[in-house]
Amino acid sequence: MFVGKMTLSQSGLFGQIDDLQDLAFIERPIRRSLKTAEEIDKLTVDEDLNDIERAVYLLSSGQDVQRASVIVNLPNLVRQNPAETFRRVVPKVREVLHVAGVDMQLAAAGSFLTVLQDDIVLIQTHTHSILQIVLLNLDHRDAVVSSAWLETLLSAIDALPKETIRQEILSPLVSKAQLSQSVAARLASCRILGKAAAKFESSVVKKELLPVVRSLCQDVEYEVRSCMCRQLETIARAIGMDHTKAVVLPELVELARDEGGAVRLAAFDTIINLLEMFDSDDRTRVIFPLVKTFCEKCFKADEAMLASLSYQYGKLCHGLSASFTDEQHLWFLEFYKKLCCLGLQHENGSCESQPYPLELETKYALVRTNCAYNFPAMMLFADPNHFLSELYRTFSSLCHDPEISVRRTSAEGFHEVVKLLGPNVHYVHKELIILLQDDSLEVLDALLNHLQDTLELVTSRGEGAGPESKQVGVPELVPALVGAEQKAASSLRWRVHEKLLQRYGCLPRVITGDQIYFRFLQRMFGIITTNNVLPVQREAARTLCVFLRYNRKQEQRQEIISKITQELAQGRSYWNRLRFLDLCEIAIDLFSKSYFCKHFLIQALELVSDPVANVRYKLCQMLPRLRSTIRLPADKHLLQQLEFCVRKLLCREKDKDVVATVRKTVLELDKMDITEPYHKRHERDLLDQKKEKEENLLLEMELLERQQSEAKLAGEKHADKKRRDSKTSLSGSKGMSGSTSGATLSTSAGKEMRRAKLARSRSLSSHPSTPKMSNSDKTLKVKESGSCPGSGKSSIIPLNDDALRPHHFNVASSSSSSSSSSSSNPSSSSVPVLIRSNTSSNGSKDTQSRKLTIQRKSNSFGMQSGRE
Repeated sequence: MFVGKMTLSQSGLFGQIDDLQDLAFIERPIRRSLKTAEEIDKLTVDEDLNDIERAVYLLSSGQDVQRASVIVNLPNLVRQNPAETFRRVVPKVREVLHVAGVDMQLAAAGSFLTVLQDDIVLIQTHTHSILQIVLLNLDHRDAVVSSAWLETLLSAIDALPKETIRQEILSPLVSKAQLSQSVAARLASCRILGKAAAKFESSVVKKELLPVVRSLCQDVEYEVRSCMCRQLETIARAIGMDHTKAVVLPELVELARDEGGAVRLAAFDTIINLLEMFDSDDRTRVIFPLVKTFCEKCFKADEAMLASLSYQYGKLCHGLSASFTDEQHLWFLEFYKKLCCLGLQHENGSCESQPYPLELETKYALVRTNCAYNFPAMMLFADPNHFLSELYRTFSSLCHDPEISVRRTSAEGFHEVVKLLGPNVHYVHKELIILLQDDSLEVLDALLNHLQDTLELVTSRGEGAGPESKQVGVPELVPALVGAEQKAASSLRWRVHEKLLQRYGCLPRVITGDQIYFRFLQRMFGIITTNNVLPVQREAARTLCVFLRYNRKQEQRQEIISKITQELAQGRSYWNRLRFLDLCEIAIDLFSKSYFCKHFLIQALELVSDPVANVRYKLCQMLPRLRSTIRLPADKHLLQQLEFCVRKLLCREKDKDVVATVRKTVLELDKMDITEPYHKRHERDLLDQKKEKEENLLLEMELLERQQSEAKLAGEKHADKKRRDSKTSLSGSKGMSGSTSGATLSTSAGKEMRRAKLARSRSLSSHPSTPKMSNSDKTLKVKESGSCPGSGKSSIIPLNDDALRPHHFNVASSSSSSSSSSSSNPSSSSVPVLIRSNTSSNGSKDTQSRKLTIQRKSNSFGMQSGRE
């Protein structure tokens, strides 16, 4: 069986070889017959001819390739010898263009445009000869050629003087705009009129151009009317606001009601672009009804116009918003909501496409895409303060749209929406998470363009909007960012992954250091050590350095640095060691010199003994940068180690590429302190001082946060202890209040018996018991308050004192012992007594014994009064 397979393969191989040999036999005559001797002789030109003579000879009897080369080189000939070129070469070019093909015509159009724009034509006759050629070829039978010559003429109008335009271009234009001319000639006249109107004064435009403009607006062909309508914007700005209202506006109104859809669309676009040229009265009486009618017709019957309408809708609403009534404002807003949902059906809070023909579905998707593009403008139109009630559902629908293009456009403008929302940014937290978790990388790529601004605005203003926004945004944001990175890493679009890692450099300003440490750092190490794309690895190394730079916990920083040393600097793979050197280059830019020398320099210099030549080669290239981080005389020992590495490489290195790089590096190291200007060195030192100051500030912030957390923990423990003690004291107070109520009841019974026996007596028989009870109540309340002065009126005051005790305790502990013992003020001596009574067991026992004595006295007193 195997022999059979081998035989079959060999036969197939020999068959292919035979085919190749056949092709070789066919190819040989082709190679030999490329150019004959006669053809080579025709292409040969006398070397004694100058440039002008050679150009004339080639244009007269040369091949098409040679003629095209002369036409392409025409601007250089004009620069070298303009007089001879226009006298001998340009007439020949004009003759050649009569029979030239498309390629030569396009080359001539480009060459003449260069001549006209470069200001190398100084004589009016030369300009006249060029413009005659251009105008003659405007009527070329090939549409591509005529369009190229038209673009040449339009571009040349900007560089030509007014008189030349008036004489050479506008004079023959009147005849070309007549109905007797071709449609192409009339279309070219429309564009030339629009371009030339910007060059002249208002009086000239009204007198010489407006009659031609009106006739072209009334042309029988809709293409001409549409083209002229689009030029009315330039003409209106040339004649001014007053004449626009009297002349241009009536033409636009008539064209907006034209039977041709392209004409109506051109009129609509021109009206929107000229809104600032109309006053408030014109906008209210003329423009608004016209635009409203156009919108209604497009929505009902003309889907082709909806794309342009939806694209211009934001500009339209802003231009007319100052003249809108509340009803008109609401109508345009509701119409926009309809456009955003065009072609969709909403079921169970989700958007789904309705079954339409493919062409119509594509148009509807384009309309919704344009609506997403205009959403920030419509937010301004509706007022951002009314976003939740007016536009939130619409925005959520755009972010959930089944079409990728709609979601991508929403993601591109998401940062604008966030800016406009301000403190109410928490409204769109959910939509941000949804876009980050989108299945399409195109949506994520669009969101990444301004992700840094978006995240910073979401977190900073979201916190100011209330605690609810923080709870909604932050917990869901970190998993969404992690998922977005994993999705980008699993795809083949490494540029999106690289951009995402670059944007993650803003995370220290967005989320906490612990979240970065536990959710992102290990992932960065994984990308550096396992990813196969070098730009992605380097961007991950940069992001890792940023995370390390802004980490506020010393333990986490030390662990990150040790992990960098173990996995990268001392990694088993030479690829990881190369990435460590890349990381060192990034760290030099991010960290101060002292920080880099302390944590990275020694590990980098140890790679001088690396067994792989690529690592040593990379280290040799980095030696000048490593030397720039050493500060003398403080880092003299580091300089000695670097010099030792250089000597070791010079003596022991065997790889020729590394040796050549070391020798080149030694020369650079010798010149570093000599060739560098002083101001650059001073600027670098100032920048390094700024970095070092920021690093010291981070250390101080870390120490302050640690002290605050310890103080907060101690305060919470102290408050819990006080809360338990207050509960104990409150339970004792309830027992005493119960005994006091019993004594009061017995006293009242005694009073009733004495009143029944001594009914005729009106003496104060019951009064001796009352003051005794009031005195006992007062005594009881004073004892319950812990001998605090001024607390006899209410039993709530000791609770307020409990809340203030930590403050008084600090004050009392900070004061000297001699002043506290000799002071006669009761408030200064009562606070330590209160704290001791709440904390010591002896004090609690004394308090309980006092309470029992009071209860016994009150009960005996009640019995005695009852007997009486």
